[in-house]
Amino acid sequence: MASAAAQLAGVVEACIKRSPKPSRAHAKAAHARALAAGLAADTFLANRLVELYSRAGLPRHALLAFRALPSPNDYSYNAALSAACRAGDLDAARDLLGGMPRRNAVSWNTVISALARSPGDGGEAVEMYGRMRAEGLLPTHFTLASVLSACGGLAALGDGRRCHGVAVKVGLDANQFVENALLGMYTKCGSVGDAVRLFYGMARPNEVSFTAMMDGLAQTGSIDDALRLFARMCRSGVPVDPVSVSSVLGACAQACATDYSVARAFRLGQAIHALVVRKGFGSDQHVGNSLIDMYTKCVEMDEAVKVFESLPSVTIVSWNILITGFGQEGSCAKAVEVLSLMQEAGFEPNEVTYSNLLASCIKARDVHSARAMFDKISRPSVTTWNTLLSGYCQEEQHQDTIELFRRMQHQNVQPDRTTLAVILSSCSKLGILDFGRQVHSASVRFLLHNDMFVASGLVNMYSKCGQIGIARSIFNKMTEKDVVCWNSIISGLTIHSLNKEAFDFFKQMRENGIMPTESSYASMINSCSRLSSIPHGRQIHAQVMKDGYDQNVYVGSALIDMYAKCGNMDDARLFFDTMMMKNIVAWNEMIHGYAQNGLGDKAVELFEYMLTTEQKPDAVTFIAVLTGCSHSGLVDKAMAFFNSMENSYGIIPLAEHYTCLIDALGRAGRFVEVEALIHKMPCKDDPIIWEVLLAACVVHHNAELGKCAAEHLFRIDPKNPSPYVLLSNIYASLGRHGDASAVRALMSNRGVVKGRGYSWIDQKDGVRAFMVADDLGADGGELTMFSNEIAFLRYTKMRIVSADSTCGFSAVKYSKCTDKSKQMVAESSCATLVPFA
Repeated sequence: MASAAAQLAGVVEACIKRSPKPSRAHAKAAHARALAAGLAADTFLANRLVELYSRAGLPRHALLAFRALPSPNDYSYNAALSAACRAGDLDAARDLLGGMPRRNAVSWNTVISALARSPGDGGEAVEMYGRMRAEGLLPTHFTLASVLSACGGLAALGDGRRCHGVAVKVGLDANQFVENALLGMYTKCGSVGDAVRLFYGMARPNEVSFTAMMDGLAQTGSIDDALRLFARMCRSGVPVDPVSVSSVLGACAQACATDYSVARAFRLGQAIHALVVRKGFGSDQHVGNSLIDMYTKCVEMDEAVKVFESLPSVTIVSWNILITGFGQEGSCAKAVEVLSLMQEAGFEPNEVTYSNLLASCIKARDVHSARAMFDKISRPSVTTWNTLLSGYCQEEQHQDTIELFRRMQHQNVQPDRTTLAVILSSCSKLGILDFGRQVHSASVRFLLHNDMFVASGLVNMYSKCGQIGIARSIFNKMTEKDVVCWNSIISGLTIHSLNKEAFDFFKQMRENGIMPTESSYASMINSCSRLSSIPHGRQIHAQVMKDGYDQNVYVGSALIDMYAKCGNMDDARLFFDTMMMKNIVAWNEMIHGYAQNGLGDKAVELFEYMLTTEQKPDAVTFIAVLTGCSHSGLVDKAMAFFNSMENSYGIIPLAEHYTCLIDALGRAGRFVEVEALIHKMPCKDDPIIWEVLLAACVVHHNAELGKCAAEHLFRIDPKNPSPYVLLSNIYASLGRHGDASAVRALMSNRGVVKGRGYSWIDQKDGVRAFMVADDLGADGGELTMFSNEIAFLRYTKMRIVSADSTCGFSAVKYSKCTDKSKQMVAESSCATLVPFA
């Protein structure tokens, strides 16, 4: 029996050594022969059968054979452990290891290696390594390599360094296997300095060493160092393999996504491509995909397509990279075309495919097509949801963003910090406080409320919705604050005219070592605009120049607006002329500044000069120049510009443009043309149009048309006192006191109350506000930062302004409006109603 068992064991051993791997049929046949001959209980033969099953890809059969052993030895346990790990049955591996009578280094290595390779089990691999050391067993190079791999995956630099110390202690630090594992660990943990010192201390770095080092350098943005290292690898005679080539191509691709020169990265990529051809790696699938990715990142889609077509075989990964490339280029239609070709070739798109197409459509600002792609994904991941949510948010489709988020909740997809940050942004833009509070509750439920990005979104949402106290409370509780958090609180304070507090926070931000960004400066400049404070504005301007933001178009436009709002058009124009890059916003601010300061001729002159440049006007530009024409009595110019909008520039006039033109005609008393314009305009329910018309009727004592305008306002906003008072004043000026009394009675019957007028004066110690009958002595008036309802009055050039509440109807609309075109129109309306000197 012993001889027969030994003979059969020899046959099984021969099957084990069969290349490339043993036959499953042979394994089952050998086991059947052992059972038939009654030899299955022989431990030596059974161990060979367990190993044969494991190597043949039948790990469960191996475990069954092991469990049938009457007296397993150490070899039996190790063979079964290997089979369990091959099958991915880590629970069985843990049980086997725990049940071993004598565990050795091989047993621990097998399980630690399996745990290190398993996603999410790296921590347990490190823990098992600690238990192995506690049993007094010395690690081998296999042990250390597995544990170092787990430390790299966990970014556990401390544990990795302790392993490095053990390697030095047991004399394995010079083992090439361990050295390469250490390189991988240090680079994955972001400690590239340690990796570089280790690399240059290696006696004989091989291709694995060079590849690991190149990957680490590329990850930290040291693209030039990674490419120089590859050149050194080629010169030193180290074999260049497909893995190292793919790594250096990845570095070139990454260079295109950073501040690195794209043209230089492309030339280097072409040189690597030539090496690929010379080395004969062109048919390697991984190298081919890396080449396609490199060319797509360099936005060389023709070259990417050539590589794709030259590959002997392509995979779904190849198609996805190509689709992503067209998406990055902004060619959504081409990406969809590639999808059709992919399906014709017999490849079924997966979630990555649709996600790439989704991102392509979002980049092309085609949210409709993106939604169509999204709806084709059966179970979209949270990343895919976030992509579409971000697309809606970027396109200002905030209501759709919120509806999509509700659908995401109904499908029980747990949001992450990106999801919540996007939704909070939409809530702040829409001013939906109730829904924002619900999102806040969700962030607490998912333990994300303390995340810096989510907390910053909460601060922004609460501050934009007027809950400054809550916003401050959240801000103060944040343990970590970046510049976005500071910008959120400063912007919120600025929007609500809490300008002193905004300046205080700006000062604190700089004292905390946070450098302001363009958003920070834009908010502070807007505060200066609201205060009409040239001294504060000049201080911020000086800081802007010191920090190098004076040529930023976003900050520059805010500075032009600030100087214009403060009535200093000379400085506004001086800064405008020094801007090297001017976008349409800068042009609009300059033209609008001239218009609002009564310099309509200069507004028209600048507009006509702009038409000779490459900059094309938009809808806001025409509002600005039409406002200038209105304020300077250039009615015929206004008519000509209005008529040229659609004919010459394809811009369909909006309600705001009609309002400006009616204002110009009304100021000039050309009411016949006003009536003709009103009859043909599409927007007859816009209150500002009727407010402007009513103001013109007051000036020209046109009772008939004034009554028509007032009746429209009574219908649109019956509680607004302004139209009642103005219509009554028209009747009184014409001696129609009975009609004036009737309007006053109607106002009283409807419970409409006329508010009190405000005045204020800018003194050295601040801005002092007062009403009628206030004592203006030393203690009189209230030192205050004004509310939005009277903020529009700050846009005058006078240091002392007095206004009756009858001009308040446009003031509220202007101060609460975030749309620049509507702001301009409301300003124009206010200027009509307030008789400035």
